[in-house]
Formats: sequence, structure tokens, C-alpha cells
Amino acid sequence: MAQKLLVTGASGQLGQLVLDALLARGVSASDIIATTRDPSKLATYAAKGIDVRAADFDNAELTAKAFAGADRLALISTDALDDKGTRQKQQIAAVNAAKAAGVKHIVYTSLPDAESSKIIFAPDHLNTEKAIKESGLTYTLLRNTWYQENMFMSLPNVLKSGHWYTSSGAGKIAHIARADCAEALAAALASGSTESKTYTLTGSTLLSTDEVAALAGEVTGKKIEVIHLSDEQLAGGMKAAGVPDFLIPTLVSFDTATREGHLGARTDDFETLTGNKPKPFRAFFEESKDALLA
Repeated sequence: MAQKLLVTGASGQLGQLVLDALLARGVSASDIIATTRDPSKLATYAAKGIDVRAADFDNAELTAKAFAGADRLALISTDALDDKGTRQKQQIAAVNAAKAAGVKHIVYTSLPDAESSKIIFAPDHLNTEKAIKESGLTYTLLRNTWYQENMFMSLPNVLKSGHWYTSSGAGKIAHIARADCAEALAAALASGSTESKTYTLTGSTLLSTDEVAALAGEVTGKKIEVIHLSDEQLAGGMKAAGVPDFLIPTLVSFDTATREGHLGARTDDFETLTGNKPKPFRAFFEESKDALLA
């Protein structure tokens, strides 16, 4: 009998890609459960036969109903990034609900080097990993490196101004495509494996900010000057540019973590899980050129 595979946060960007990847792998729609706060966002998938259910990790009763009957569960980290520990509480509540519902295996989207990363929300991931391990369930921890698509958050403005302000120093990241992370998650979820393992998902090439700027400039035809700052200078520049105060420490922590090597892994874990090579960063820039320059 086929196992029931549940994907949380299924209406998000990563979640929908996971649903697509499961279907592409030949998993029957009737064996997939997709949970979301707003089921109407997944009407297209419901029409394909996927069991779409409402879930809210702040509502224990609703989440318990949503998880009923699931054998393997993909816990996609939530988007609650306040300073009140909301994300950690939500995710630990989801782990507890999964255990109570009889889920046998959890696949969780985490963060590289969660034990020591300077990224402000790293403890949310580390404590969720700890809760999963202490639950007694078997697990697959997928520590996703920065998405190539994260470039859309800052690079359009960089290309317009010609200046990239950073405190990342010579730190390097092997960016990975969001769709590749979704494919790896789908592979782990559908594998049936009961081993407890941790994977760090990365692209194939480590690049510093200067090297990313050079690649982006080469593909777009725009000259980019990288201006290296201290964390304090970067924070001051963000404040002057109107970035909300509550966001500044989080954004600066990304560069701090990069500089100190917490995002500097390069592994073959994606290929191990999927049998495929990760999407090259150059291909992302070539495909996204028009959108980045818009």
C-alpha cells in the first residue's frame, strides 16, 4: 500500500514546486496531502486529485486534523520571522502534531551550519532539528543554502545603481536553485527511507560577492562596483535608505554569516538525493536577465 506524503506550507513558492516534483516523480496525486492556511490557493492542485487541507500551526486542533493519515511529512519552515520566537513555536508544534498523528518520518528544510551560524534565525532551525530528533521519529534534515532566486531581493537595485554594498568580505556561497531544493525534498519524501540523515544542499560552485557581481555583470552587460563595508556601516546605510529597523539586523546577519563561512559549504548532496546535477548559477542569470533588468 502506498504511503501518504504530506507537504506543509504547500501554497508557498517552495511548497508548490515540491508538489510539482512529486507528481513529476510519478507519485499518485491521491497519495499526496497538501496543507496550507488558505486552501483556495491550491485549487489547481486539488483539481489534480491532491488532498488539500487547511492547517495553521498556531491552531493545534486544525493541525491535528490536517496531519491525520499521513505517513511521511515534509515540514517546510514557516515565514514567521519576528523576534518573539513565533517560527520556532510553530515548527515545534508541527513536530508534536506529526508525532501524535502517527507520522513515521519527517523531512525538514533547515539552514547550513545551524549549530553556529550568525544568521539571526539560525536558532529557530537548530531547535526545530532538536525537537525532531527528540521526537523519536526518523528524519531527513535538508540544510538548504541560499537560493539563486534570492538575487531578486537586491540585484535589480544593484544593477540600476551600479553599486553593491556588502559586508560579506571574501566569504563564498554555492547558491542553489529553489526548484533543485524542491526536487531534493520530493526525492527524500518519496524515497521511503527510514534512515535519519542530514544533507546540506548547495550549488556546484562557490562564489564570493565580487565573483557573483562579475558573473551578473557579464551576463547583463552592466558594470557593478562592489563596495566592502563593516557590518556597522552596512546597517547605517540600510537605515539611511529607509530599510525598516526590525529588518536591518537580520539582513546584516546574512553578510556576517557569509563572511565568517557559515554559508560556505559545497557538497554533492543534491546529486546524491536526486541523481542530477544542480542548476549552474550562470544559467539562472541567463534565464532571469530580463527580469533582473526590468
